[in-house]
Amino acid sequence: MGLEVIILAAGKGTRMHSELPKVLHKVAGKPMLSHVINCAKKLSPDAIHVVIGHGAELVKSELSEEKINWCLQKEQLGTGHAVQQALLNIDDQQNVLILYGDVPLLTADTLKALIDELANNQLVLLSAKLNDPTGYGRIVRKNKKIQCIVEQKDADKKTLKVNEINSGILTSNASKLKHWLSKTNNKNAQKEFYLTDCIELAVNDKDKVEAIVCESEEEILGVNNKQHLAYVERVFQSQMANQLMLNGVTLIDPTRIDVRGNLSTGKDVEIDINSLFIGENVLGDGVTIGSNAVIINSQINAGTRIHANCHIENANIGEKCELGPFARIRPETVLAENVKVGNFVEIKKANVKRGSKISHLSYIGDSDLGKDVNIGAGTITCNYDGANKHRTIIGDNVFVGSDTQFIAPVTIGDGATIGAGSTITKDSPEQKLTLARSKQITIDSWQRPKKNK
Repeated sequence: MGLEVIILAAGKGTRMHSELPKVLHKVAGKPMLSHVINCAKKLSPDAIHVVIGHGAELVKSELSEEKINWCLQKEQLGTGHAVQQALLNIDDQQNVLILYGDVPLLTADTLKALIDELANNQLVLLSAKLNDPTGYGRIVRKNKKIQCIVEQKDADKKTLKVNEINSGILTSNASKLKHWLSKTNNKNAQKEFYLTDCIELAVNDKDKVEAIVCESEEEILGVNNKQHLAYVERVFQSQMANQLMLNGVTLIDPTRIDVRGNLSTGKDVEIDINSLFIGENVLGDGVTIGSNAVIINSQINAGTRIHANCHIENANIGEKCELGPFARIRPETVLAENVKVGNFVEIKKANVKRGSKISHLSYIGDSDLGKDVNIGAGTITCNYDGANKHRTIIGDNVFVGSDTQFIAPVTIGDGATIGAGSTITKDSPEQKLTLARSKQITIDSWQRPKKNK
């Protein structure tokens, strides 16, 4: 008997006060629905069905790369009705797990425990015991056995005192769910078909119903407004920070780091405050990340130090490099070992070999720099002619004086020296000094302009 997952994601999310469908609002840089789908994938289900309604085409477009069976709920008539739209595509013998697209903190371990319990029952719920259960449906028991679930708006005073709540997440057999849902009605305060009515129907059929109590109430947090979204974000980042520290990373302040993707770290890594990691990033042994750094889809190898306020994107930074402060490394940049990139330096689509230095106030784009090159302050590779990009090739052991402009395409030979203030438009030979300056003159009769009154 296989497993198929149904994720309910049709709601508008009115309290988000946004044109964006609720399930597309992001936690850690990814839509909430993506988190739920990724969790479901860890269970290796035969299929994942996502029920969509409001903003259906936008949701499908945003997650177009996912292998999903999309099920349209044209009218939002309740959770029971939503599940029925997906059950049309599921064989009776399959087991079904029902999740929600706005509950992004669930873990696969919790869901596996839920599914395992189905071996002894016909329906298994995920519940939690809360100090403040307001807003949740209450699990009503008699002699410790589950009798039904009563939604907040339909509960009397006695039921409202119950603190065991229904998360909405449950698992059962597809045939059983189809049978129970066929008997539901919308005679309730919301005028909707409740999925939770299946519990009382199962009890009436003398089917075994059980609940697994979720140890962490944060796992079942649903997002209904921007306050919930911000809280869930902080919970997620706290979990990421704790995992990094368990892996040996030193975080100067665990409350001030954001990981929006996957961060792989070696030994003795240190990360200062307000650092942001987006996408897939790798930090080697002994890497130090200064405050306010932004690292996007990059690999930073062992022993490298990133000073404060650096921005690194789609780059590979070699071992024992030193960057910043205030360095910007743009996509397709590869730095070899022992490269120094100083303050207010921008590098784009460049290869820089071992030991080279670009210490300050320079732009190096579409370039290949050899070993032990020294780039003086204010140097620019003029790589764009208004229509096309061209490369600058600089050989080993080249010394470039300050305020030099290389008009690409141009090649500088090994060991060459470029005089400060030069505009280089032609290839420069090896081991030679090349200058390109106009003659300095003084005009005695010149007067500085004065401001008009």
